[in-house]
Amino acid sequence: MSTDARLRAFAEWVWYSGRAGASAVRTVLSPGEWVFTRIVNARNRAFDAESVGGRGILSSLPVLSVGNLTVGGTGKTPVSSWFAARLRARGAHPALILRGYGDDEWRVHQLLVPGLPVLANRDRLQAIRHARHDGADCAVLDDAFQHRRVDRVSDVVLVSADRFTPDVRLLPCGPYREGLDALRRATCVVITAKAATEAQVRRTEEAVARAAPDVPLAVVRLVPDRIRVAPQSNPVHGVTENAGWGEPLVWLRDQRVLLASAIADADAFERQVVASGVPVVRHIRFPDHYAFTPHDVAQMVEAAQGGDGVLCTLKDAVKLGPLWPRAAAPLWYLSQTLVVDRGAEVLERECDRVLAARAATVPTAG
Repeated sequence: MSTDARLRAFAEWVWYSGRAGASAVRTVLSPGEWVFTRIVNARNRAFDAESVGGRGILSSLPVLSVGNLTVGGTGKTPVSSWFAARLRARGAHPALILRGYGDDEWRVHQLLVPGLPVLANRDRLQAIRHARHDGADCAVLDDAFQHRRVDRVSDVVLVSADRFTPDVRLLPCGPYREGLDALRRATCVVITAKAATEAQVRRTEEAVARAAPDVPLAVVRLVPDRIRVAPQSNPVHGVTENAGWGEPLVWLRDQRVLLASAIADADAFERQVVASGVPVVRHIRFPDHYAFTPHDVAQMVEAAQGGDGVLCTLKDAVKLGPLWPRAAAPLWYLSQTLVVDRGAEVLERECDRVLAARAATVPTAG
């Protein structure tokens, strides 16, 4: 594992572990948190003072931003794709724009919404201009809540119920980029849940409502959908690499499965699989956005010997698939479906904002 990956794994331990050692490290890092908090607050004050009404630079397309307060693990990728698909279903021609962190997210977006223009560029305004030139009439920005330079008509912020705790700690002591009070800048807050209980969801709702009482709220669940063959991996056991093929997760109940993941919330992924009755032999974990090597794949293949296959997420599958040996155990991924629990009308209103702005900017014939 690379030095960068080890540092990410250490950060996850510091942020989320309840062990005495992690608590001691957080105490040592407290001065850094104090400095980081003041830098964030100063940056926001400066932006508010220099901008008009707290707005960024007017972009050439109406923008819906999807972001969060923390470092990873809230479901930005599936939620961003959901909004892009919903806007397209309602007659728009959206492009999805992200900063290009790692090499997995843009591939996932293309698989989740086939045919969707996906642009990876750290300069979001430049990407928006390119999207407009190519025919897009609106844009969805993935991970842009803190990227205030770009104006947006909709600012959706995600909060994970799976990882939420009342003890909100900012970097480097915790995963938060901003405190909960920043949610007041949002036009909508979406609580995401993968394996969280209803009690966890309610606790998160209450905390969000206290921090931002005037901001509309929705709750969505990312639920297991189908077991599919990883893109470009070896079709085995009579299964072809067909996007239309899929079996429910319970199909693996009689299989001996090795889990492999390089995502921010690996615990939630494992809980989803175990809750479906799938016997997990082992879970090999890597840091979020990890770049797998042939050596990593060889280790997974060896660990899977004697079992029936390896199960990962779509985010992992787009990277592991091309490296997976043809003679190895099958590599599957678990696809997910976004289900709106509460606040469907809130999500539709966010789309309404974009569509209304689009109607005001799209030229008409005659």
